[in-house]
Amino acid sequence: MKFHCFTLGCKVNQYETQAMEQQLTALGHEKAPEADSDVLIVNTCTVTSVADRKNRTLIHRLRRAHPQAILGVCGCYAQVSTDEVRATGADVISGSGGRQEFLQMLLQAYRERTRLVSVDQALRRRSFESLPAGGLSTRTRAMLKVQDGCSNFCTYCIIPYARGPVRSLPLEEAVAQAKALAAAGYREIVVTGIEIASWGWDFKDGSRFADLAEAICAAAPQARIRLGSLEPRIVDEDFCRRLSSFDNFCPQFHLSLQSGSDAVLARMRRRYDTARYFESVTLLRRYFPDCAVTTDLIVGFPGETEEEFAQSLAFAEQCGFSAMHIFPYSRRVGTPADAMPDQIPKAVKSARAARASAVAAKLRERYDSALIGTVQEVLFEQTEEGFFTGHAKNYVKVYTRGEGLHNIIRRVRITALRSDGVEGESVE
Repeated sequence: MKFHCFTLGCKVNQYETQAMEQQLTALGHEKAPEADSDVLIVNTCTVTSVADRKNRTLIHRLRRAHPQAILGVCGCYAQVSTDEVRATGADVISGSGGRQEFLQMLLQAYRERTRLVSVDQALRRRSFESLPAGGLSTRTRAMLKVQDGCSNFCTYCIIPYARGPVRSLPLEEAVAQAKALAAAGYREIVVTGIEIASWGWDFKDGSRFADLAEAICAAAPQARIRLGSLEPRIVDEDFCRRLSSFDNFCPQFHLSLQSGSDAVLARMRRRYDTARYFESVTLLRRYFPDCAVTTDLIVGFPGETEEEFAQSLAFAEQCGFSAMHIFPYSRRVGTPADAMPDQIPKAVKSARAARASAVAAKLRERYDSALIGTVQEVLFEQTEEGFFTGHAKNYVKVYTRGEGLHNIIRRVRITALRSDGVEGESVE
């Protein structure tokens, strides 16, 4: 059987797609181009209504273009909008869990030319589904999923309903997987999950994410260790002190902000205010000088006044982010924010997103400019425009002239800015 996968959404979805590809390949099936595939798999996202629309567009296109192929749909959109997926004509439908069962359903549908649907109740999940880490692509960077689910229930977010409560990969298994990835030749491991800061909550034994991160760094000293998105409250003195002792730890921290206005944060039901957030930023800069702090910002949340939006921009300037992802608020049916009064008009949200993006661009240029003249360790990944490109530990993209640098770490002196990163010369 030949198969082809499509992934929408977050790094966890990317990880789970890679795991499914590995499992199907291990069973003797072949990854192939879309046009040549017997089975097409779509791993969906449902974080916003825009994501839902992208899911439907892709699924409908595939159904029209490949009427004889078995079309399987899984992921968060299939979890919370099963009937909508059923209406697309998909052959096999599963949710955001049970990947092994989903693959067996696909194989059965391929053999018997039948349609199968199996979607559980996410909020009743209590165990972590362990999947093979890594991927089928060239060995440079691997993802290691250590956590699933979220129990924060922010007012704008559907993910707790799509993914269920917090479940964690046991520390011993995470360490074993990290060792195996490093031994397989991966030079960087990205620790990921739906809300990794909550790792260990379900063990109810005092386990903290810092315990896990420290253990992974120690277990795979030959690989760089990078963390996925972090809830800012997890960053305390103990967290910084423990991780700053590892040379292989990447000093790039994605701290979800969402708003720089305390009033908006309260309406979002975020569990911190700007004072606590800035405390985390200050600690990171103390223990990891010149570290990159990146974030997400939602603009146009219900009720956001011009003053509150201005507070967000001013707070972003105060934090000095090296990169910001800007999202106009997208209404999501089933969330408390969807029913809130004072929804912001689309034109206003678009205008605010443009203003926030301008601030983000200025901050990024400021951070990248400060790198000129410094020497950065770069893990090279691919060729582009006659250059080898890769990422420094701070995740800034670096362009360098050279040959045969794939999966090699080199020290590079930064010499110039580029539109999406910096350029430099190898000093080795």
